[in-house]
Order: sequence, then C-alpha cells, then structure tokens
Amino acid sequence: MNDYYADLGVSRDASAEEIKRAYRKMARKMHPDVNPDAEAADEFKRVSQAYDVLSDPQKRQSYDMGSDPYGAAGSAGFGAGFSFSDIMDAFFGGAGAGGGDPRRSRVQRGQDALLPLEIDLGTAVFGNNEDLTYDTAVLCNTCKGDGARPGTGKRTCDVCHGSGQVQQVQRSFLGQVMTTRPCAACRGFGETITDPCFECSGEGRVRDRRSITIKVPAGVDTGTRIQLAGEGEVGPGGGPAGDLYVEVHVRKHPTFQRQHDDLHCSVELPMTAAALGTSLPLETFDGEREVDIKAGTQPGDVITLRGLGVTHLRTGQRGDLMVHANVRTPTRLDPQQEELLHQLAKERGEEHPEARFQPLNQGLFGKLRDAFKQK
Repeated sequence: MNDYYADLGVSRDASAEEIKRAYRKMARKMHPDVNPDAEAADEFKRVSQAYDVLSDPQKRQSYDMGSDPYGAAGSAGFGAGFSFSDIMDAFFGGAGAGGGDPRRSRVQRGQDALLPLEIDLGTAVFGNNEDLTYDTAVLCNTCKGDGARPGTGKRTCDVCHGSGQVQQVQRSFLGQVMTTRPCAACRGFGETITDPCFECSGEGRVRDRRSITIKVPAGVDTGTRIQLAGEGEVGPGGGPAGDLYVEVHVRKHPTFQRQHDDLHCSVELPMTAAALGTSLPLETFDGEREVDIKAGTQPGDVITLRGLGVTHLRTGQRGDLMVHANVRTPTRLDPQQEELLHQLAKERGEEHPEARFQPLNQGLFGKLRDAFKQK
C-alpha cells in the first residue's frame, strides 16, 4: 500500500490547507515543464497521485481505513480525479493557491475616460474654471447598481451551484485530467439575476450626460492632461468610477505666440519712428502697457516687457512679453519728401554709401533667431 502522507511529507493529521501547500511546493520543483529529468517526472506523478487521494475527503477516509484507490499498481489509475487547476494554482497563484473565492465579482472598477478641452491663451496664462459636458456611464438610480429589479434578488446558478466554475475531464498523456473553467451560464458569478432591472438591463449602470466644472491651472499648454479622480465611467455592478483625463488644446491668438513661458508679438514701425524713438500702447493680458521704442531701433530689435508672459505651471513665476520691431521703409514718396531724404542722406554722408556685407546670423534673421532662443 502506498504511503501518501510520506510522499507529500505531511503528518497523518495534516489539514487540507497543509496538504495543498505541500503539494504546491513539490509540484513547482518536479513538474515536467520545469524539470525535464525522467526521475522528476515519475516523482511528479507520485506526489500528484498522493494529492489526488488526500485532497478528496472521501478518498482520504477510505485510504485511512486501509483502502488504496490506486492499489499496488500505483500509477495505473493516475489522474482519475486529479484536478489540473491545482497545477495552475501551484505555478501561477490561481484562486486555489491563495484560498480565495473563484467566483467573479459583479462589481468592477469603471474605465478611465479621455476628453479634449479647448481654451483661450488667456486661460493658459492665468488659469480658470471651465465647464465640461460629456456622456458617460453613471450609477443606475432604479436598482442602485444591484442589477436586479427592486423587490427581487439573485439566485444560485443551477449549473455550477454557486461556485462560478465548471469542471471537465479530458484525456492527456498523463491520463485523465480535470480542467476548471468559468461557468458559461452565470459567466463565473455563481449566481444569476432572475428579474433584471428594466432601466439598466442588469448592468447596474446607465449612459447619461454629465456637466462638471474643472479647474484649469495657470501654465497649461497644448497636450497637457488634467486628471480628475473618480470622474470617469461607473463600473459594472455599480463599481467605483474610473478617472477622467482632460487633454488641453490652446487656441491660436491673433496677436501673441507662445514659446515656453514667454509671449512674442511684433510691432510695425515707420522708419522715422524707429529713428527718432516713440512710445506705443499695447493691449496685453494684464491690460494696456506702454512700449518704449528707443531712438535708433533697428529691424528685428526686441523690446522686453518683464513678467507679462505665461505663468509657469509648477513654480508660479511668469515669463516675459517680447515685442519684435519691424521697421517699415516708405515706398511712395512725393517730390518734397524725396528731397528731404536726399538732404538727410547728404548731411549724413550717405548719398553714395559703401555696402557692408555681414554673415547671415548678424543681420535681421539672426536677431530674430537669437530673440527666440532667449531663456
């Protein structure tokens, strides 16, 4: 007669959990997929046979009374009641490995959602509260997520008898192997809804339109995502809601362009204003500001207004407003204006100027490029 207790290394009064732990420990070492040695394969059959007997209360009782279900032949009937799911538990930590309930829960977390949000550049500078309306899954108010019509309930599945699983015996090279699968009748829940809620059809949630107000922080830019915890879809069975992610898109502004935390714009100046200097009003996001044009301003010169740019998303400090000078040369002169310019050129000795060529990065294009590289 085989000594199954010795094969598993447990005492004769070992509990069902101790027997399962001992089997899992030995099966991990000796399974053919892990240990290809022939002796290990024989040992795996032997301990699996021992577990098959000792894990079944009726077989264990018969064995303790002197009846060996496999007899002297040992492996002749190996696998007749052996559950393949126990091997899966041993290697992958299934429901049996942790002693958990194999039934699926109807209550599940909802999915996350991603929505776009368009904002003005001014909102990106200072931040603001924005209203957002979207369609999503919400808790069913009729059944409160239960899925059953009020006043009714659920009943134990007639196919799996509440276990959420069904077993099937299959033949393999090891003999007859019992596999375990989720019950198709109850989808693994272990129970069925006899009278589903007419509002949500048993889902515990319905589609509806929601409106919320979200805080858009100062400094966001196109592509920034704002996470709102618990504002996504409610899960099946009235489960907790997922998260809502709002992806920001900043609309183009007619005057200002953003580069990092700085704002850029250009001002067109007459040649005389650039030469003599002037002061011009500019409407900024902080109200009207005076832009001082120094005498002798050249095309591409940049006038910097400190602290009038975009608020940094993390530090809260603001960038600058960069005003690029675009000097306009007159093209249509009347005789008197033309004579005045000739007199000015004569006074400055510029009637027949010598051309001075410079590398491209020292001219207008270089100034524009260097201005955009600042900070």
